Amino acid sequence: MTLGRFGLRKRDYDFPPFRPPSEANSLLLRVTRGCPWNRCTFCSMYKGMKFERREPEEVLEDISMARELYSDQVRTVFIGDSNSLVYKTDELVKILKHLYSSFPHIERVTSYARAKTLAKKPVEELEKLFKAGLNRLHVGLETGDRELLKEIDKGATPEEMVEAGRKAKQASFEYSLYVLLGIGGEEKWEQHAKGTAEVLNQIDPHFIRVRTFVPQPNSQLYDAMEEGRFQPASPETILKETRLLLKDLQVTSQFLSDHISNLVPLHGKLPEEKEKMIQLIDEVLKGLQDDVALREEMEARRHLSHL
Repeated sequence: MTLGRFGLRKRDYDFPPFRPPSEANSLLLRVTRGCPWNRCTFCSMYKGMKFERREPEEVLEDISMARELYSDQVRTVFIGDSNSLVYKTDELVKILKHLYSSFPHIERVTSYARAKTLAKKPVEELEKLFKAGLNRLHVGLETGDRELLKEIDKGATPEEMVEAGRKAKQASFEYSLYVLLGIGGEEKWEQHAKGTAEVLNQIDPHFIRVRTFVPQPNSQLYDAMEEGRFQPASPETILKETRLLLKDLQVTSQFLSDHISNLVPLHGKLPEEKEKMIQLIDEVLKGLQDDVALREEMEARRHLSHL
């Protein structure tokens, strides 16, 4: 809600610095600041920011400010920062109730969440949050491969990733998982694809959202790339990895390539549109063999990281 940002900033409204592309038109509501984990080697977000939970009264005041500006126009809301589920459940329920009473026409409230937190949180508390109006959770899987999860210091095992997804679905949340294409570099693309498909098949999330990994400054993997310790995957490797991932998936998810860094616009319902997406990848792989312009476009695209 761009117009609102300019108006609210004058009154010190505390906006989350990051949100999913699918929340571009949502009201942004900050409940925590930073990331309680903040160790992932691929991530440059929240660096130099001490994690903290905002006081409930501050959040309720932000909701009231937003109500003054937007009246009852808000339809979707994104709660930040990186893992709002570390907030005390009863206090987050109170915030959600005030949000819905302030904006009676809300259709969706979403948040980032961490798999480890979900895996530890009692299902009863997750159900409370869902009943209070938190509808959808965005969670970074990145990879399902055990070795790579450890290498990128994700702080969760494949089993915990599966447990988190199952509990979230049991509590009736819409579950959106993110996969980082190319996170295994040039060498480990096959194990990344196979391990990720294995975890996704056990969860069967509502949404699988793929991102092409682009090493960013202020991240450990960027430093490893600069020092020659990490070789980023080539466009061909990323496409082959994506093809293998799709081939091995046995889910009923929406597969979405909704980020500018991705090489091919893959969007479809699984399993119905799997073959169509694989065919598109095959066509692009074939074109890369003798189309210099296409190769240059692929190389340029994989260095884009912002919408």
